[in-house]
Amino acid sequence: MKLDRFLVGIALVVFLAAGFAGMSEATVRGALKGTLTLYTSQPEKDAARLIEAFNEQYPDVKVEVFRSGTEEVVSKVLAENKVKSVLADVLLVADCVTFEGLKEEGMLLSYESPELKGIPGEYIDKDHTYVGTKVISTGIIYNTEQMDSPITSFSDLAGKKCMKQVIMPSPLYSGAAAYNLGVITRTEGLGWKFYEDLKENSVRVGKGNGSVRSAVVAGERACGLIVDFMAVRAKAEGAPVEFVYPAEGSPAVTEPIGILKTTSVPELARAFVDFVISEEGQKLASDMGYTPIKEGVKAPQGLKSISEMKSMVYDFSVLKAHKEEDKTRFGNLFQ
Repeated sequence: MKLDRFLVGIALVVFLAAGFAGMSEATVRGALKGTLTLYTSQPEKDAARLIEAFNEQYPDVKVEVFRSGTEEVVSKVLAENKVKSVLADVLLVADCVTFEGLKEEGMLLSYESPELKGIPGEYIDKDHTYVGTKVISTGIIYNTEQMDSPITSFSDLAGKKCMKQVIMPSPLYSGAAAYNLGVITRTEGLGWKFYEDLKENSVRVGKGNGSVRSAVVAGERACGLIVDFMAVRAKAEGAPVEFVYPAEGSPAVTEPIGILKTTSVPELARAFVDFVISEEGQKLASDMGYTPIKEGVKAPQGLKSISEMKSMVYDFSVLKAHKEEDKTRFGNLFQ
């Protein structure tokens, strides 16, 4: 009889423990309240969708956003840091090189998220100050009504076929373009000569990738360098454009996310990071047209998965060390 009561007691304890465990996550979510400030270079609509999805899980967390090109976002953070008044809690911008610089400045908080499983190790900072959230490759967009034949390579853009027809984003505004500049100028067969040839071809230097999309869709320019998702979206919306992964390979950024060390709401910041790289957050990224960084989450139609891409890469430490020098040289070339 005593044994029966003992077993019943244990079963009750296990049942209650399981119940509380099941409630714990929901309880924590419900308990999180406050305001979180996100600085990002994401397109405005994408940032809004991300926040909306996050708020479905954390309805009492208000997310305020500052959005601009990566270079302007980072300039703002650095300026705030100088006067010891950093307003951002979470940073979500284009590339690892940018985050390496902020890490060197001691501005990032180390956080090893429980949602890292499935993300390739090369996209996770070894000190856990940032982690990639998606794979955004740069390729070629061309207007099928303006070009007689497909554009298949970077070399095509620099050739006579594309004279006065090319537009590209500025590395002085776009973080992805700044990263691409560092990689392309250090790639055999391209180098600085590629940019010099583009200048000879009367290339137009826009602002961000959005300026490239607008010009090519409108037929103002026949082709250009652009991040993959913008071209694929334009085609899906009915624009007469195609996107091509260049024959030489595609430089790609991973739009990392990190928490500023100065945050006053670390619990909210960690929850936001967890959501972005969770399976649910990665499915949302795919739904928005991005290649997910988490293995097992399908890439959207029109884009290649990580394993299918021919990536054009270079040592992050070298890119970081020469980033400002590269941008200055670019500015002098196209002034």
